[in-house]
Amino acid sequence: MAILITGGAGYIGSHTVVELLNANKEIVVLDNLSNSSKISLERVEKITGKTVTFYEGDILDRTILQKIFSQHNIESVIHFAGLKAVGESVRKPLHYYQNNITGSITLVEEMLKANVNNLVFSSSATVYGDPEIIPITEDCKVGGTTNPYGTSKFMVERILEDTVNAYPQLSVVILRYFNPVGAHKSGLIGEDPNGIPNNLLPYISQVAVGKLPELSIFGNDYNTPDGTGVRDYIHVVDLAIGHLKALEKHQDDRGYHVYNLGTGIGYSVLDMVKAFEKVNNIKVPYKFVERRAGDIATCYSDPQKAFEKLGWKTEHNLEQMMQDTWNWQKNNPNGYQN
Repeated sequence: MAILITGGAGYIGSHTVVELLNANKEIVVLDNLSNSSKISLERVEKITGKTVTFYEGDILDRTILQKIFSQHNIESVIHFAGLKAVGESVRKPLHYYQNNITGSITLVEEMLKANVNNLVFSSSATVYGDPEIIPITEDCKVGGTTNPYGTSKFMVERILEDTVNAYPQLSVVILRYFNPVGAHKSGLIGEDPNGIPNNLLPYISQVAVGKLPELSIFGNDYNTPDGTGVRDYIHVVDLAIGHLKALEKHQDDRGYHVYNLGTGIGYSVLDMVKAFEKVNNIKVPYKFVERRAGDIATCYSDPQKAFEKLGWKTEHNLEQMMQDTWNWQKNNPNGYQN
């Protein structure tokens, strides 16, 4: 029995593939390589000493999905594939809705045809919009999203919830990520964004390695301790292990299940810059610029439910996040295109 990982060559996907292979799972990866590299999977194989079956293709393509489901004994799907840049989503909403929503519908339709009933969906804390309470629990109101990326995740969640109601044989787990950072301790795989990074830590590390002249901090007038945005940063390996725990807990456990995956700690942008400088003994020049459309002031999780139900909690602290990020960046200054 195998697990299909859509978007498995990407940042979170590749780290999750490592954890699944280490747990002796058989893995099939589907990725269109639009924001990822096949080299990541070659390095996954080097880390684990195990092979990955790879298909280059898109979840919007029914033909390749049908081929995978007919040729492999797939029992579960972890669905990472999707576009994920907040700023780009504001500029290209239709592109995001087509990819993230239509792609997810297509995938689930083909799963149902193939009698594959277990799905773990890569969602996001952005579904909470500007949150009612901090820390954020799974019971907080969703919707009121502040950008098309977040709206696409929210809409897929609703679609999946309705689908579970209509097809009670399904087991769907929604994992709402906070802010993934860091890299595998080997330094062989990490975050390799196209162009200028949209996320904070790759931006910091690319400034540190000399690829970018300085960090732009979007807004210093938020209602936070130092005026910069506060977020919950989670090490990508902890996040990856969360998927393994979710699969183990809810394999064939029918219904719709939702978990926050975060540390429960909020750090500001300036906190992150100072921590990176201190841990890695390197200066990161920065400047303040206008707020970015779609951003909110504060967002961090209450991860208690995942601890109680999945037996999952984060193991990597802020220092390890910074060390592993820099270890990846300095050894791969141009990402996978070395």
